[in-house]
Parts: sequence; structure tokens; C-alpha cells
Amino acid sequence: MSERLEIPATAKTPEVRFDPDKGALVIRGISIHENADGFYAPIHQHLSSYLAGPAERTSIEVRLDYFNSSSAKYLLDLFKLLDDLHASGASRVELTWTYREDDMDMEEAGRDYQGLLDMPVRLKPVR
Repeated sequence: MSERLEIPATAKTPEVRFDPDKGALVIRGISIHENADGFYAPIHQHLSSYLAGPAERTSIEVRLDYFNSSSAKYLLDLFKLLDDLHASGASRVELTWTYREDDMDMEEAGRDYQGLLDMPVRLKPVR
């Protein structure tokens, strides 16, 4: 099984916590890194390792205040990896997309991901 991954938030990158024992991935903050590939590649590697021995349930919680278009592509890559895991039946995977209830752009982004993925995507507005 893969190791835990913890990346602290910066002004341009989100906090990322991945606990493979619990099957829990959390991404929170802002994602406007100029080198999105460099930032998201280690997360993708950890998740790829996780696929070899996933937990019975896998949860992804995303609460981003803002992300740029290159981050959107890498987020989709991560989600697709976990969507494939869900489709395989090896783990029950669910994505919770949390957004401020007055942030129409982030709500729309969540709906876009919901339309692109087969795994359950729960939209969760917060105040």
C-alpha cells in the first residue's frame, strides 16, 4: 500500500492530505501553480500506488476556493484514476465537491466533474 502524503498549502497551491489506510484524499485551498504538472505528479503517483491495494471505501473531498485551467486538467486526471478504481469494483469511491453557496463558478465546476465521472459526485454548498 502507498504511504501517507501531506502537502501543506501555499499561496498558490492547495493543502493535500492522502491517507491510504483510510482511503481518504483531501484537497483544500487555491490551485493556481504555474507548474501544475510538477505539483500534481506526486499526488498522481501516490494514487497510482494506492490502486494496487485500495481501502474498501475511498473518499475524495475537494474544497477549492479557486483553481486555474491547468489545475482543472490535473484534477480531472486524478478523478479519472479514482473513477477507474470505482468502475473496477475494488473500492467504493465517492467525491464530495464542497463550494461556497454563493460561488456559482465553483458550483458549475463541480457539476462539470459530476457529468464527466461515473463515480458518485456529491455537491456540497457551505456558507
